[in-house]
Amino acid sequence: MSISLNHTIVTATDKKASAQFLADILGLEVSPQYGPFLPVEIPNGVTLDYMDGDGRPITSQHYAFLVSEDEFDAIFGRIKDAGLTHWADPHHTVVNEINTNDGGRGVYWDDPDGHSLEILTRPYGSGS
Repeated sequence: MSISLNHTIVTATDKKASAQFLADILGLEVSPQYGPFLPVEIPNGVTLDYMDGDGRPITSQHYAFLVSEDEFDAIFGRIKDAGLTHWADPHHTVVNEINTNDGGRGVYWDDPDGHSLEILTRPYGSGS
């Protein structure tokens, strides 16, 4: 059996708002609620299962999505249309720019709870 990631839990202040935020930016759908979770399924079959934090502090996590060049253009367009601040780097120092690491393109932005989201067109270390 090969090992693959199936799902991860994303804690949110408002799971509905956060799941919809991600789905809207990535051009995906929010799936029906499953138990306490509100899933957003990524096309490779992995789900991000949003769960309310019930008033506990939210610890920021990082979620990166490998996308095609066309998907990057569409997603980045939605980021700009939403007026979201974005960064070229994970430390949020190069504001409102993208990076060209490994010969591709990448960008970071935050969700409503401060989770760091990233899209990239080339995996790290794949460039020459």
